[in-house]
Amino acid sequence: MTDTTVPLKPETTHRFLDEAGDTTFFGKGRIPILGQQGVSLAFAIGMVKFHGDLDTIRAQVRALQQAVLADRYLNCIPSVLKKSQGKGFYFHATDDPPEVRERFFRFIEGVDCSVEVMVARKIPRLFLAKHNGRDSEFYADVLSHLLKNKLRLGQKLVLNIAERGNSTKNTNLELALSKAVERHGKKHDPNGITSTVAFNVQNHHTEPLLNVADYLCWAVQRVFERGETRYYDFLGDRISLVVDLYDAASYAGNQHYYTRKHPLTAAQKLSPPSP
Repeated sequence: MTDTTVPLKPETTHRFLDEAGDTTFFGKGRIPILGQQGVSLAFAIGMVKFHGDLDTIRAQVRALQQAVLADRYLNCIPSVLKKSQGKGFYFHATDDPPEVRERFFRFIEGVDCSVEVMVARKIPRLFLAKHNGRDSEFYADVLSHLLKNKLRLGQKLVLNIAERGNSTKNTNLELALSKAVERHGKKHDPNGITSTVAFNVQNHHTEPLLNVADYLCWAVQRVFERGETRYYDFLGDRISLVVDLYDAASYAGNQHYYTRKHPLTAAQKLSPPSP
């Protein structure tokens, strides 16, 4: 007898990715400028999973955006006013004033979600040797670490990812995926890959759930840049994993993996490299 059973389509699941920090290493004359004004010491990419109806959470974010615009105490603040007069207000932790940040942090506290964040210390010699001195390759390498453990889920994984110039061009995202497959193959049977990955490049106007990803990444980034843990501690239940990718001194025993049971502390604050 011929088996006429129609195979089930894999479940489609969505993740939402944004970054914190920048990918700048050098100034004029190829002089390292890490830690100088406006230049971060690390770069991070976070992937958020929402445990609930996405459209409902989107509507809640949009409603809160409108509430900020309707609030006379907030809508006159220059950063809020500038966005409202442009494409429209959205939450962005770096730009938002403290009063707006508090509102959105408290909102995220009530959202059932979790985030994994890969943090890459910016090490010039490693950037040149490992990433050929290219921002896009640096980005792809960090992203690949987020993807490598998602390849055995047996799902169609849609990655809604915040647009970032050449770094989120399709060819570079495919490079990240190929690196993830390579890394997966070093620990697992290459034939065990059961997930498919689709990239959906978005911006904060078209996809309000990226606002949440931005805030969670920013909370982690503040620990590494300033040793400031208050935001990370406040949303600790939402931050399931942080990996300090290039902290070679902590590789023994996977001490560079930070979880709810092994949280980040102010000791993870980075210092500018020596001249």
